[in-house]
Amino acid sequence: MKSLCFLPSFCLLFVIAASTAYAAETYQLGPESTERAPGVPKGRVEKFEFSASKVFPDTQRDGWVYIPSQYDGAKPAALMVFQDGHAYMDEKGQQRVPIVFDNLIAKGELPVTIGVFVNPGHRGDNAPPASGWGNRSNRSFEYDSLGGDYAKFLINELLPFVTEKFNLKLTDDPNLRAICGMSSGGICAFTVAWERPDQFRKVLSQIGSFTNIRGGHNYPAFIRKTERKPIRVFLQDGSNDLNNLHGNWPLANQEMASSLAFMGYDFKFVLGGGAHSGQHGGAIMPDALRWLWRPALAELPKPLTKDNLGGDEALSKVLADGGKPGDWELVGEGYGFTDAACGDAEGNFYFSDLPKAIVYRVGVNESKPVAWLEGGPKISGLKFGADGKLYACVQGQGTNNVKKVVMIDSQSKAITDVATDVQPNDLIVSKAGWIYFTDTGAGQVIKVPTNARGMSRPPPAAGGINKPNGIALSPDQRMLIVSEYGGTNAWTFLIAEDGSLRGGEKNMELRAPAGKPDSGGDGMTTDAQSRYWITSHLGIQMFDAGGRMGGIVSRPQEKGTVSCAFAGPGGSYLYACSSDKVYRRKTLTKGAAIP
Repeated sequence: MKSLCFLPSFCLLFVIAASTAYAAETYQLGPESTERAPGVPKGRVEKFEFSASKVFPDTQRDGWVYIPSQYDGAKPAALMVFQDGHAYMDEKGQQRVPIVFDNLIAKGELPVTIGVFVNPGHRGDNAPPASGWGNRSNRSFEYDSLGGDYAKFLINELLPFVTEKFNLKLTDDPNLRAICGMSSGGICAFTVAWERPDQFRKVLSQIGSFTNIRGGHNYPAFIRKTERKPIRVFLQDGSNDLNNLHGNWPLANQEMASSLAFMGYDFKFVLGGGAHSGQHGGAIMPDALRWLWRPALAELPKPLTKDNLGGDEALSKVLADGGKPGDWELVGEGYGFTDAACGDAEGNFYFSDLPKAIVYRVGVNESKPVAWLEGGPKISGLKFGADGKLYACVQGQGTNNVKKVVMIDSQSKAITDVATDVQPNDLIVSKAGWIYFTDTGAGQVIKVPTNARGMSRPPPAAGGINKPNGIALSPDQRMLIVSEYGGTNAWTFLIAEDGSLRGGEKNMELRAPAGKPDSGGDGMTTDAQSRYWITSHLGIQMFDAGGRMGGIVSRPQEKGTVSCAFAGPGGSYLYACSSDKVYRRKTLTKGAAIP
């Protein structure tokens, strides 16, 4: 067999080609998998059963835990979880992980690691025997489904059960927690780390089913348009793997490898000549584990940019080195609920602590918020107009919690009613002197002139939008963009000379989390290159001027991000209001000019 490298070495893409299907079946286990070296102590394997899942109710499953002899409970151990656990813990099977673990731990090539081997759930009677694959009725649902359910099952249910039952201490360091599986278990392992990199950052996928079984074929596209996550990935497949109604496994894994390379991940792809079995993966298991558990790279590979065309708005254009979630900087915390992010022409940043009725300001060359307006209204939307005044959506003021749109003098801080008997959520102010605000419950955008005073029930300018929320203008002020909180689109309207709206199109498709019908499209802002940044359930989604998705910037924390704005020196910092905290991060772009 020849070893060929088809991509630059930093991509760590290795292809091992076999000339015939017969050669695919000649992979042999090495001595590290077949016997413990002299003097190597044997870890113990304990069996367990688990049937108390609330994530996957009415399921029962078998599992095993491997505890190395070096583990003494004095300090937390590293962790590696194996799906289809029976296939990995069997010391006479194709993987023989307990023997491999014993050898690598003894040589110091693997930390002291607890192995958890868990089978998929089975619903109903006549569960298959633990020693074989059998008809495990819930396997595809648990393993092939995208989203965070299986991760929740592991993190909140199974691992606490195992640690309590066997009196184990597991590390909380996600860099010391790995997850593995083959076929549907392989995509499952990737999904867990993708959804919860705060818990698992090492992935070993063998013959992974990144095909259209339950949407897994979308992962290559997701990877290219999602901020790089802090995970390390080892992919293995065979050139004679499946090609059926769900897709082509070798091509799907090559697409995964190409996408990981594009975004600059620390990954390795080994393609052999094998079929859909664990034989090749088992033969290279010791080397795969060595690679997976090697020290962190001093510097990650650079994202690929040479094929980005002039109009392509990849994340590499706006985030240095493709970005990473840790690039978010905490600005302030301890608030009731932050919202109404906005910047002024000088680069000062403002936001509201809505329930406490306080507006904060972060100076252009400062990094900490200072209370700017106290004892005022409860504000959910805040923007500057060309007149230098602040305009705000008020969710409650006074004993009657009156909702209205107001103007705040930036010098005297005097507050004047602009529109009353309204239900405003968020707003934007045009240079032409129009305020546009969203009425989420009515599905409408309302237009009111900035010189109005106490205008009652202004008429709608557009309607039929699924819970409109965030709202922004194009840099040339010719278009109005509105995000749907209850749907998966952002609408674009043309602005006529009289300020009226026409030609509404749903030309931006917001990505929604797996299993959710809505994107949670919320507050939004615009940069100088006519890109639109929309907060959502998944993070801050970025679109180009033509409505094409360019990427998703990670949420700064698990709690939702509801509002964002550019401010700071040069307008190059992206600020985000996220529940009780406010964050910012440096970008390679800047906000559109403030009126």
